[in-house]
Amino acid sequence: MPSADLTLAECRAYRPELPLPDGFDAFWSDTLDERAPGGAPDRRPRFDEVDSGLVQVRAYDVSVPGHDGRPVRGWLRMPAGATGPLGCVVEFLGYGRGRGLAHEQLMWACAGYAHLVMDTRGQGWSSATGDTPDTDPGSAGSVPGFLTRGVESPATHYYRRVFTDAVRCVRAMREHPEVDPARIVVTGVSQGGGIALAVAGLVPGLAGVMPDVPFLCNIPRAARIAATPPYTEIAAYLRLHRDRVEPVFHTLSYFDGAHHATRATAPALFSIAMADDICPPSTCFTAYNRYAGPKDVRVYEFNGHEGGAEHHRAEQLAWVRALFAGLPADRTDRA
Repeated sequence: MPSADLTLAECRAYRPELPLPDGFDAFWSDTLDERAPGGAPDRRPRFDEVDSGLVQVRAYDVSVPGHDGRPVRGWLRMPAGATGPLGCVVEFLGYGRGRGLAHEQLMWACAGYAHLVMDTRGQGWSSATGDTPDTDPGSAGSVPGFLTRGVESPATHYYRRVFTDAVRCVRAMREHPEVDPARIVVTGVSQGGGIALAVAGLVPGLAGVMPDVPFLCNIPRAARIAATPPYTEIAAYLRLHRDRVEPVFHTLSYFDGAHHATRATAPALFSIAMADDICPPSTCFTAYNRYAGPKDVRVYEFNGHEGGAEHHRAEQLAWVRALFAGLPADRTDRA
């Protein structure tokens, strides 16, 4: 299947009107200013070193106070014997994935960077287990999955909690004594890419952002053209709740990467796959075309949701190395 959506030329020119919901910035400002229950200050992040069996990489079991002060788990991996403040990559995970085990995902630490992988609350049933429950599951009327969990209001929606968790993980790494707070990049594949875009719009001063085949972009279009999960959760919900189309998309607009992209200023390296039937390329290009900071994109014309896979990891390694070295970015789109 050479294309799952619009042609590449059409995607590059695609700039649909997506009205920003009223109070978007105030909603997120208020959300991120919230403290733990009862007004008590949030607890400090914890980084407990574990014996992973690795010699060249140090591994730490991480717990960060996330939304409502509740702990969010993760793994921090750092090169053994490294000196001086390190550049840091904060990674968010794809739909259904959890943080996995301490000895996994070693690329960034082997490249000489601190690497935090955030567990996604309530997820971790697929190829990597998770350790962060979602203790506020939302409405009983949601369908299986996460897109409609708490969809009655932006205040109760699942991704409000997840995006807050992600912002607080970045803040925790900025305060880590071995990390250079000016050299933090956020990244993720699919759902992780959507979370990274949100963080790029919510956290000023990031060094960079790498959204990889990002989910949660131009959600109204995705819900109408994607034939495979997770976007199909929205259609399944609206088949049951026929009178809720407008309020559902209003709630989801607060979590749309296409809106968060307009607030982002950090340099960005996107990847988009033209045969992607999970995150349709026009939805990813919606966020890319609206992204307010310097940006590059790598387009994988004949790939599906796997995108560039390890070929794209090589692009990211080179991009982050140049970024942290202060070198000019390669601004040439590659298709």
